[in-house]
Amino acid sequence: MEMNLPVNKDTRIADLLRNHPQTADVFSGHGLGCFVCMGAAMETVEEGALMHNLDPDVIVEELNRAIGG
Repeated sequence: MEMNLPVNKDTRIADLLRNHPQTADVFSGHGLGCFVCMGAAMETVEEGALMHNLDPDVIVEELNRAIGG
């Protein structure tokens, strides 16, 4: 299943990593281990960012750049 672009705050982290593995670099660049976190299966980009005191808008923008959106 292909994801529609662009990535937004409601995109599930696990879906994003499965469909666009290159986004792991964005998460790891912010010190996030989303690719090994069990919470990523249910969490959205916004939830993950807020749990780590990061600005979700910044993360969404970087994720979209990583996938060429």
